[in-house]
Amino acid sequence: MSYREAGPADALDHRPFRSGRTVRRNGALDPRLPRPETGAALIGTREKENDDDPPALPPFTHESAMEKVRLAEDGWNSRDPAGVAMAYSPDSRWRNRVEFFTGRDQIEAFLTRKWNREIDYRLIKELWAFAGNRIAVRYAYEYHDDSGQWFRAYGNENWEFDDGGLMRVRHSSINEHPIRQEDRRFHWPLGRRPDDHPGLSHFGF
Repeated sequence: MSYREAGPADALDHRPFRSGRTVRRNGALDPRLPRPETGAALIGTREKENDDDPPALPPFTHESAMEKVRLAEDGWNSRDPAGVAMAYSPDSRWRNRVEFFTGRDQIEAFLTRKWNREIDYRLIKELWAFAGNRIAVRYAYEYHDDSGQWFRAYGNENWEFDDGGLMRVRHSSINEHPIRQEDRRFHWPLGRRPDDHPGLSHFGF
């Protein structure tokens, strides 16, 4: 299997993708905002508006891999554990840092712990390479803890999908460090990163 590596133009692609808005403020559900699109919408298996706009299913093309990455970013920026968990197969296997777990219930529990701890979370993902039913991604996110200390994390992910577009394997390696509030780089309103906001490569991350 040969991988197609994404180039600089891919990293700065700001084409719009339809996705939901955040439903949380500081980790809590905000009833004033509509729930984000979840499940099929987040994984690109939803019904598209026309036949020329196919769903993001394997085997991936450059366009569908780019869409898959953006949909995943949008989902995680919603900070909705139950909704995000639906983007993974019922028996999805994860390694996140040094944690290993399987299945949606464990994924949802992990994400709930994560976003209760990581406040004002903002994430940018970027396509690195793709082939067949696999995608490689790099990403960075910023958040603060309950003491007000800000952090920035840098990560790499390997994804594998089933035929229906659900992610069945996720391997993620992450490093992070504390930052000063004035050194933050991600400032958009909580929720989906705006289409005109710079991508990851813009920041040299």
